[in-house]
Amino acid sequence: MKRLLVVLGVAGVSLSAVFVRWSTAPSMILALYRMCFAAALLAPYTLLRRREELGALKRREALLCLAGGAFLGLHFAAYFESLRWTSIASSVVLVDTEVLFVALGSVLFLGKRLPGKAWLAVALAFGGSVVIALADTAAGPDAVRGDLIALAGALCMAVYTMIGAVCRRRISTAVYTYLVYLSAALTVLVIALLGGMPLTGYGPVNLGTALGMAVFCTLLGHSVFSWGLKYLPPAFISTVKLLEPVFASVWGLALFGERPGAAVLLGGAVIICGIALYGRAEEN
Repeated sequence: MKRLLVVLGVAGVSLSAVFVRWSTAPSMILALYRMCFAAALLAPYTLLRRREELGALKRREALLCLAGGAFLGLHFAAYFESLRWTSIASSVVLVDTEVLFVALGSVLFLGKRLPGKAWLAVALAFGGSVVIALADTAAGPDAVRGDLIALAGALCMAVYTMIGAVCRRRISTAVYTYLVYLSAALTVLVIALLGGMPLTGYGPVNLGTALGMAVFCTLLGHSVFSWGLKYLPPAFISTVKLLEPVFASVWGLALFGERPGAAVLLGGAVIICGIALYGRAEEN
């Protein structure tokens, strides 16, 4: 059941492509609005119902949560910036290398021992995302720059996931995600200000799409991942995230009539096989 909820969380995160398609504001502004809405929606419950837990946090725990949020904000900044230089498919597949960083980090820093089948499952799932990306290979002199930025975004996301695995051992989902989203919003705000971007004047449609991303992609997506980190291995969470391009293709077909190609179908099947293999490896 816990694994199913995480899969549903991936379905929520995959809706971000739909909301971005409907929006007109720069991606960095959408990320800022999204994080601000998410933090604001969590604030009443966290500050009123979890006030004692929030006040009892140790300094190290609070700093870890804020650091995780900063890395989440940096991930958004790097991912959106990479889209300026390389194709969506190439950017997504490089961001998906998070699963490899997390698997390695789980072994090196969390003392987790992954069986051979688990490593094979991670490689298989990642290979499926590579198949999808090869259907739309980036071209041009700036592609390498975009690929490197996307790779940096994957590393930031992996650090965020690893920090979350440590924080969620004792901190509730509400308190952890509130601090993370608040920190991420501040991080993206600083990046937007440094880039000279206007913060207002983008119209109600972008406020609506950002609110949709905050609810479906953040609260019902990333928050589910944060919840799952208390019960499931970080490498499993990262591996399941590789289903995102598959779900995005389904939304594209249902809402925009975009038919997925053979590479998407093949890659999706390989990803699902990898996730199923990982689940069996964990059970054994």
